[in-house]
Amino acid sequence: MKAAELIVTAGSRRARARLARLAARGSAAGERVEADVRRIIARVRRAGDRALLAFARRFDGVTLRRAELRVPKEAMAAAYSSLPGRVRSDLELAARRIRVFHARQRERSWSFRDASGARLGQRIEPLAAGVGEVIAVSPVGKDGDTPIVLAACHLAGVDRLYRIGGAQAVAALAYGTESVPRVDKIVGPGNLWVATAKRLVFGQVDIDSIAGPSEVLVVADGAADAELVAADLLAQAEHDPLAAAICVTPDRRLAARVAAALDRQLASLPRRAIAARALANFGAIVVVRSLAQALEIANHLAPEHLELAVRAPRRWLARVRHAGAVFLGQDAPEAFGDYLAGPNHVLPTGGTARFASPLGVYDFVKRTSIIEAGPRTMARLGPAVVRLARLEGLDAHGRAVERRLAGVGARRGPAAGRGRGPKRSLAPHARAAVRGIRVGASVSAGSRPRPAAAHRLTTPHRRGGR
Repeated sequence: MKAAELIVTAGSRRARARLARLAARGSAAGERVEADVRRIIARVRRAGDRALLAFARRFDGVTLRRAELRVPKEAMAAAYSSLPGRVRSDLELAARRIRVFHARQRERSWSFRDASGARLGQRIEPLAAGVGEVIAVSPVGKDGDTPIVLAACHLAGVDRLYRIGGAQAVAALAYGTESVPRVDKIVGPGNLWVATAKRLVFGQVDIDSIAGPSEVLVVADGAADAELVAADLLAQAEHDPLAAAICVTPDRRLAARVAAALDRQLASLPRRAIAARALANFGAIVVVRSLAQALEIANHLAPEHLELAVRAPRRWLARVRHAGAVFLGQDAPEAFGDYLAGPNHVLPTGGTARFASPLGVYDFVKRTSIIEAGPRTMARLGPAVVRLARLEGLDAHGRAVERRLAGVGARRGPAAGRGRGPKRSLAPHARAAVRGIRVGASVSAGSRPRPAAAHRLTTPHRRGGR
């Protein structure tokens, strides 16, 4: 199809149908594969490593022995050492930038004493203190391991890497097999099979999110460079036939220029077949009345990536309510965020940015509420607790507090009297090291090297079939 066919006017029947198709693409596709994914999970639970080896033959076209499921750490180190110096430098640059950004996300435990004498606080600690293990999975291809993936895992400090992918890898991480240990949390996006498997194992194991097909929405005004807008749309469309690439603009002439640029650039794109299918299925160039209406559409779709290709982008940022990541100005393309801008690039997709956030350090800790009270606090606040409990019909709750009220004034340990115990600090729990957990992550070998794997451990499964 010609890209001009993607141009629709906001509010028209074609525009409403196109945007509705975009909004529903993830959930509808997941329903189609759920039965198959359930069978894959059940087989891995039942047969363990034998199932993983069978799925590697079926989906990846490779024959592995059980001893070959795990990549030796020496192989990861050797892959890193074998890279050209420039590639190693690029990986190290990405890793440094990611560490600097995420160091600012660390949360600290805190506490305070309120007017009643109660000490209240929140303790921050790793999900599974003391485990200190990062496990990654990435399917192997017929040509063997992809050196850049092994090198990235080495640089990122991965403790174990397994040659598995798809829904079967998610099942192995969630339930464990003879070779793959059960983990506490699975992170990283993947194809439709991976996303569906993560949804189905949630509860058995924690997950970051159900990251589905990738998407970008570019809000552009008349001053935007149409060639750059088209390039950014294609950068998303080449991912996957289910990827979404949308431009929203109040300038009809820009819309026409973007469509023409898409046709020109697509003709020379190595992955043009995939990109063309994505544009035909989930591409759109929406002409709106104003930038304000463009932002309304963006907030409705809650895209994974939102680019503001407009004059004074910071001014319009205040109107953005729902987006996984926002890129301000045309010198900040989404591809920059993919590789080494700094923020983690595991982002909410499929409209889940309405309530979800990017993967971050905060996803690898748990929060515990701390409550300390003495007789003075009970005397001041206890009667209200009793009244509220009786209003709810929970007499035992009220009686539990009444017993304490009856004893106010008698010494029951060092905290009696003033309602203060010895000073305590939650500082020992303040450090919530990400490496203090056992986490499973998915990495991939795409059609080209992906330096971002050095920090993400979470790029989509391009291979591994299901």
